[in-house]
Amino acid sequence: MSEATATTSTGRPLRLGTRRSALATSQSTWVAERLRAAGCEVELVLVTTEGDTSARSLREIGGTGVFASALRTALLEGRIDLAVHSLKDLPTAPADGLVVAAVPEREDPRDVLVARDGLRLHELPAGAVIGTGSPRRAAQLRLARPDLEVRDIRGNVDSRIRMVTDGVLDAVVLARAGLARLDRLDEATEVLDTEVVLPAAGQGALAVECRAEDSALAQDLGAALEHAPTRAAVTAERAALARLEAGCTAPVGALARSTGAPTLTLHVFAALQDGARTHVLTGADDAPDDLGARAADLLLNRPDPAGLVAAPGSHTPESDL
Repeated sequence: MSEATATTSTGRPLRLGTRRSALATSQSTWVAERLRAAGCEVELVLVTTEGDTSARSLREIGGTGVFASALRTALLEGRIDLAVHSLKDLPTAPADGLVVAAVPEREDPRDVLVARDGLRLHELPAGAVIGTGSPRRAAQLRLARPDLEVRDIRGNVDSRIRMVTDGVLDAVVLARAGLARLDRLDEATEVLDTEVVLPAAGQGALAVECRAEDSALAQDLGAALEHAPTRAAVTAERAALARLEAGCTAPVGALARSTGAPTLTLHVFAALQDGARTHVLTGADDAPDDLGARAADLLLNRPDPAGLVAAPGSHTPESDL
């Protein structure tokens, strides 16, 4: 970290904006600790977002930016210097005046089941009630176990797991990364195979954002935190999501993995009106945007991929749960 950005020009510590949830502060603290190890003074600034205060379904409260908009406003107004997001919460369109300066190495992106009596997904009895706030998860769970009842829920990790321990639900599905960051992985009863439930684009990854005009800070954040393989993978996933948003509002899953330099293999899932579809495509890891767009076009059987103009930023985020 250069002397210029070890602190701000006023001599005060860098202000790192974070949502107030236990999970958000945990992952923001992880980023702050790495910046401090690089010689930077950092203080956390708690920011309340609409997604944290509303009990309504994410689809009801507007989807795009519901967790990110307040942090981005604080950045643009100069109340904070950088923000940490769960990458899957960010709209796919870039924000004017802001830049994702670093994408650190991601956690395991898979989903997990937390079920009563230590049960796995295939062991849940017919009619069991499983909770999730994610249309993507709901669609794939219904494909894997059409005999289960999938119920829409909201709440933080504690409240969702409590629904299981209190007997309100038989199981919930959460992101493995969230439980790992909270040191609660032992409460998961199964890590769900990606052949059963494909994660959301960017799941398990963080985005560290700052003002585009703060070029020195952006450079130093990248030097301290950037993980190039994760950036390539999530770029491919989000490019597929952006492309799909241009033609449908379906629940979408996407996961890219390195298949040995210099290639990525991208799996994409979408639950469309005429049924669920998946597509797998391998491409160069130095052109992840192209890989994502081509995979989405092939999934939708588009004869002229170049003719589609995406309308990014319209997806419903799932939060970091």
